[in-house]
Amino acid sequence: MKWLTSLVLSLACLTAHAQSAGGPLVIRITQGVEGALPIAIVPFEWAGAPMPTDIAQVVSSDLTRSGRFNPMPRNDLPSKPSDPTQVNLKEWRAVGMDNLVIGRITASGDGGYLVEFRLLDAFTGKQLAGFQIPAAANALRLTAHQISDIIYKTLLNVPGAFATRVAYVTVARRDAKNSTYRLQIADADGYDAKTILESPQPLMSPAWSPDGNRLAYVSFEERNSAIYVQDVRSGQRRKVVSGAGINSAPAFAPDGQRLAVTRSQDGNPDIYVVDIASGQQTRITTHEAIDTEAAWAPDGSAIVFTSDRSGGPQIYKVAPSGGEARRVTFNMGNYNSRASYSPDGQSLVMVNGGSGYRIALLDLKTGSSRNLTGSNLDESPSFAPNGSMIIYATMAGRGTELAAVSVDGSIKQRLALQQGEVREPAWGPLRQ
Repeated sequence: MKWLTSLVLSLACLTAHAQSAGGPLVIRITQGVEGALPIAIVPFEWAGAPMPTDIAQVVSSDLTRSGRFNPMPRNDLPSKPSDPTQVNLKEWRAVGMDNLVIGRITASGDGGYLVEFRLLDAFTGKQLAGFQIPAAANALRLTAHQISDIIYKTLLNVPGAFATRVAYVTVARRDAKNSTYRLQIADADGYDAKTILESPQPLMSPAWSPDGNRLAYVSFEERNSAIYVQDVRSGQRRKVVSGAGINSAPAFAPDGQRLAVTRSQDGNPDIYVVDIASGQQTRITTHEAIDTEAAWAPDGSAIVFTSDRSGGPQIYKVAPSGGEARRVTFNMGNYNSRASYSPDGQSLVMVNGGSGYRIALLDLKTGSSRNLTGSNLDESPSFAPNGSMIIYATMAGRGTELAAVSVDGSIKQRLALQQGEVREPAWGPLRQ
């Protein structure tokens, strides 16, 4: 119980530093890769009044913060073509560009826009990708993120994750005894933040449904923990798990119809699987130890969870129907918690404790592991849907802020609010 108590105390200390929350998330690249690909993103041609969103600038920012591209500053562009016939390959080769993005925007009859773009090889002039994307006036940023995903996939042969959202909890301290908790979602670049729920009582553990339309979370609004599932668009929500004791740590199954949760209704925290529609519950673990923080394998074949049954918190795996649990973490020290699978199911990310609490990656095939961060207090890791980055919460000078690290540790970002505390991030799926 000591390790669980320490986590609760850490949460209390972190939230005590909260200030008034507000403002957008600001992303700072603190470490990128050497040899990032040079690319030029030319402002898209548009003949009307100023666009509400500069699509080319959003694409440039997306690729920059990936750490794997080095977009040319707009003021250094030798020309601004919008059609392949206007491209002078010689001038782009002269400035060392490998690839070139051009495009144009036209008005559509329904009040929206048609966004056309082309990705060109600056040496051969060959078109590598090109699409026409219809976009509503309020969806231009999403269109830009989709273009970024196409470019990323085309040039790196890895799916992009720019057209995604993150969920997180902010805490605003009104006085010594009162705080406001907000469950929020924002685009992966920190823009378009929306409050899903506001409460004077703690909100915790947001988890996305596989289709990105719902969030499960823990609320203490009735003075005891309960698990809710809420529709992101409509705001409609339903209490799914409640009752005496602990009700915490929801995780959607890959089918979106079930949750793995932690309950202590029988006096000890164990893992349960709950059918969301019917409310039927199946107890998965029955050990006298503390079992919590469940996460599903991408194919639904297994659930990993944190348990102190070996004397300290370690990661175990069990079938969704229950049965014998098998320990997963060995030779990784005395503290491992909050594990989740990579999208391909080949590795686990978790919090590893030693001289501090850091984000670690475990290769399930080889058994090798390594720490990706070097801070003293990192928590709540969550994979991007393409498996390339991991978002997590970390202690900073003003409290807790969000950070991200690539799975190879080569790229690091900080995502900070202008003011306030932000924690418990969950990276959502690709937006359809």
